[in-house]
Amino acid sequence: MPFPSPWSALFLAVVLLWLPATRPWALAPLAVAWGWAWANGVIDPVALAAPALLLIAAACVRPASGAALRAAGHVLFVALAAALFLHLLPGFHNPQVIAPAPLSPGAVPFGMYLNLDKPLVAFWVVLVLAPPMAGASARSTTAAALLAMAAAILACLGVALALGIVGWAPKWPGTGWIWLINNALLVTLAEEALFRGYVQQQLATRWRRHAWGGPAAVAVAAVLFGLAHYAGGWQWVLLAGLAGAAYGTAYRYGGLAAAVLAHLGLNAAHFGLFTYPMRAVF
Repeated sequence: MPFPSPWSALFLAVVLLWLPATRPWALAPLAVAWGWAWANGVIDPVALAAPALLLIAAACVRPASGAALRAAGHVLFVALAAALFLHLLPGFHNPQVIAPAPLSPGAVPFGMYLNLDKPLVAFWVVLVLAPPMAGASARSTTAAALLAMAAAILACLGVALALGIVGWAPKWPGTGWIWLINNALLVTLAEEALFRGYVQQQLATRWRRHAWGGPAAVAVAAVLFGLAHYAGGWQWVLLAGLAGAAYGTAYRYGGLAAAVLAHLGLNAAHFGLFTYPMRAVF
């Protein structure tokens, strides 16, 4: 199934975010994607309030702003990020590209939408706050990503198997490539930008004078990431918290790229090798 046309521009915008030389140009294809989406009825004019409010938040958090204005900007961003992640803001008609159906026997039905709202969070964090996108070297970034990925796969999928949430179910459905591209370019980047590039980075900066500051920032971001999965029950809070600790460690030593790669690796192993997203009865 081909992607709806606005997403070709959105994917290009995300790719441009990663390199310092191309990052300033990322807003151009993002604007094209939004204009294309408006023309295709994917968004209504009221949806333009989201980027407008994000621009206000960006202006408020500038270092030149006063402390009170910066605090207000961060509060505004957090509120907007939560609303965008939960798809609460009006005007978005995100298209469904995978119709709900079990991917393996005994699994709950899985469906997928392509979201235009949630990725805005990643653009804001990367362009406004400029968190570290990689580690000190390509080697350190790769090592951090692979070690965190292995730890997350062993811990999270091991616990999920022990709890009976998933079972061994190797597969690669025809829609798998749509899932993979969306996960690689949009889902993992948005989630890691918010929980690691924003929450963890802000806490680590605030606590940088303390020896416990870095590990504590990893832990707090991981707990919040776990709580964000409360809809799946305590089991998913636990699993997401474990995963968040791995992603946070990857971010600490390998930047956002390492966290995204670790996140994508766990998601891909879960999708391709185990019950996805979980057993209907466990």
